[in-house]
Amino acid sequence: MARIAVIGAGMGAMATAARLAVAGHRVTVYERGETHGGAVGRHERDGFSFDTGPGFLHLPAVYRDLFVKTGKRSLEDSVDLVQLDPAVRHLVGDTSVTLPGASRGGVAAALDTAFGAGAGARWNDLLGRARDTWDATRRPLLEEPLRPDRQALERDPYPALRGSGLLRRRPPTLAEVARRELGGDLAELLTGRVAAYGLDPATAPASAAALPYMEQTFGTWYVRGGMRELANAVYARCLERKVEFVFGAAVREVLARDGRAAGLLLADGTEVPADSVVCGIDPRALPGGSVPLPPDGVPARGGDLPGRITLLLALRGARPADAVHRTLVHSPGLTVTVLRPDDPATRPDADHEAVTVSAACGPSGGTEVVDPGRLAALAERAVPDLRERLLWQEVRTPADVEAATGALGGAVPAPALAGAGGQQLYPANVTGLPGLYLAGGWAHPGGGLAHSGMTGALVAGLIVEGAEFRGSR
Repeated sequence: MARIAVIGAGMGAMATAARLAVAGHRVTVYERGETHGGAVGRHERDGFSFDTGPGFLHLPAVYRDLFVKTGKRSLEDSVDLVQLDPAVRHLVGDTSVTLPGASRGGVAAALDTAFGAGAGARWNDLLGRARDTWDATRRPLLEEPLRPDRQALERDPYPALRGSGLLRRRPPTLAEVARRELGGDLAELLTGRVAAYGLDPATAPASAAALPYMEQTFGTWYVRGGMRELANAVYARCLERKVEFVFGAAVREVLARDGRAAGLLLADGTEVPADSVVCGIDPRALPGGSVPLPPDGVPARGGDLPGRITLLLALRGARPADAVHRTLVHSPGLTVTVLRPDDPATRPDADHEAVTVSAACGPSGGTEVVDPGRLAALAERAVPDLRERLLWQEVRTPADVEAATGALGGAVPAPALAGAGGQQLYPANVTGLPGLYLAGGWAHPGGGLAHSGMTGALVAGLIVEGAEFRGSR
């Protein structure tokens, strides 16, 4: 039985802790805050309840696997997981199109109606190429440790459309693919959906098309009671597996002895011995050199990552029957996400509604934060009577996110992508210090509930199986 110290109680860190505990290790989690879940938080006021992080889940198989591998109760036995249908509504210019969940034919029909005959075929053809991208990168990008020999992930696997002129030039960006293969307002459905992840379509590689493919193929899911209930369930599973949690325990640095990780030094001066250490937070939050990356490793991400500004809106009046859970409002240079969950747990009674509005923006110390008034004005396109119904609102800026989660600049990491010379990859789960590993959204394969959850299987496999570990199964 090895002693494992985990820094942070975010989703990736807890997923790692649960798997290591099942493998027979003694695991203790040290969290600077007073609760678990990291970015998957909840805000409650006057009977209203809001998710302050992700408002839905893609690839629920990641957490199904976690619960299968760590206990008897399945994910569905632990939370009330429901697939959203419709999956999303897009508002582009004067066009409104509502797309069904995980239905290729239904999506094509809706697009033909909204954008004209042939729109659905163009969309499905593009997602067919995105499927090829997904198939080519799924294992090395999501299910295997990041290898030093990663040239295949540095090249964009998206197959260029013949006759587009993109075969003879540099690899296309996502914006170029959208313009050439979709065109017009239909292109906004691709670029806006990717922009909602905090990625810039003008610089993101074409492989980012795999993200809408993932959504449409595997569906969009919600946990009744709010996504915080998923964090609660993972925390409960950790406790079942005898993982210990120490809250209010900020970590000052990782200790090293004899050339390997040997424990933690806490902010209060306490030294915690450990045989291995898992860093589940932004490694930049620790002193320089405390988390050394391999010489050939991917640099730590941070300065290039946007934050998110969020409006929590308490509305009087019942949620309309035709409202959808997620609406993307497309406007020049900004995609706004409006969440209207049909969940009694989010409101004091049936005569009120809780609405969350958010958009990617610059970190608190960098690019100007998006004006909340602009967000509210765009949200009115999805909730036309918003101003008349508004009881109160609260604004959460990247600075608020930093204060709550410790993420520098309030940055929110996006999923890793192949292509762009490896610039959209994250540091490997192993580091330059033996016995020190990286988990969570700041490590391979990047951010988002599903991707950060995948780090649990990767890091646990590396610790349990060592260099022989070739990936999750």
